[in-house]
Amino acid sequence: MNSCRYTFFLCLLLLALAACHNKTEEPAEDAAVRDLHIPVTVAHPTDTVHLTDAITLNAISTYLLRSDVKANTTGYVTKVRVKLSDFVHRGQALFGLETKEARALGNTINHLDPSFRFSGTTTVVSPATGYIAMLNHQAGDYVQDGEVLATVTDAGSFGFVMNVPYEYNQLVHTGGSFLVNLPDGRMLNGQVAKIMPSVDSLTQTQKVLIKVKEGGGIPENLIATVKLERKKAAGMYVPKPAVLTDDAQTAFWVMKLINDSTAVKTDIKKGTENDKWVEVLSGGITPEDRIITVGNYGMGDTATIKIQKTER
Repeated sequence: MNSCRYTFFLCLLLLALAACHNKTEEPAEDAAVRDLHIPVTVAHPTDTVHLTDAITLNAISTYLLRSDVKANTTGYVTKVRVKLSDFVHRGQALFGLETKEARALGNTINHLDPSFRFSGTTTVVSPATGYIAMLNHQAGDYVQDGEVLATVTDAGSFGFVMNVPYEYNQLVHTGGSFLVNLPDGRMLNGQVAKIMPSVDSLTQTQKVLIKVKEGGGIPENLIATVKLERKKAAGMYVPKPAVLTDDAQTAFWVMKLINDSTAVKTDIKKGTENDKWVEVLSGGITPEDRIITVGNYGMGDTATIKIQKTER
């Protein structure tokens, strides 16, 4: 009886050990099988791609200079020959003024002796060619000598001002030509007239004035766009899907094949990129290498893979 019980417990012990052995080995075996069957698509880097590094900047229409129309005597405004937004020319008569003394004594003096031809009136002319941007007085107002009667925008100072990041300053030089794209679809030929000799301390941008020949009728504060392009020399490029990054997008890498069944993580430094290609500045990548483009997401440092397709 004791012999049967001993045999029975021995069988149970053997069965338990066999079960534990299967549980510990099965996950490792399944993991190995999974690693051996990671389907991937690979492609070769290239050094024949030529990308263009481009940036589109906003440019705001503005008048850099404004001239004040000032009273040249103390007295009354007798005539206002312009209205707000009128276009005037340099030297054009804008206001008529009459001194206080002339208004009080002028007619009396002329009545006593017409040969004096005393009028006590004067004319104020425009100091610049442009638009009346501000009109401060009307007929009948009493003004002091030197008081601002109106403000005229200087048409010669009209242009589009854009803030250029300093890293692109070598693309902009005085006399350079650019296309200015207006919101209504028009494209105007522009030329760099001035470059400010200072940089904004916060944005590290430099103000550039672009003048356009067909600028008549363009309102102030209109936002247009100007495209700056910089062609880059040939470098080493990989397909964009091949480049992986961390959550903070501070580190970049690709999965490079070291043989037909093993891929390793290779850190790189990115350069210029577009929707298809990414320039690789470091990492020792060559055109003979094979880089994973499909199936690389979440792949570990060293992975066992199976090539399903090679892109050309």
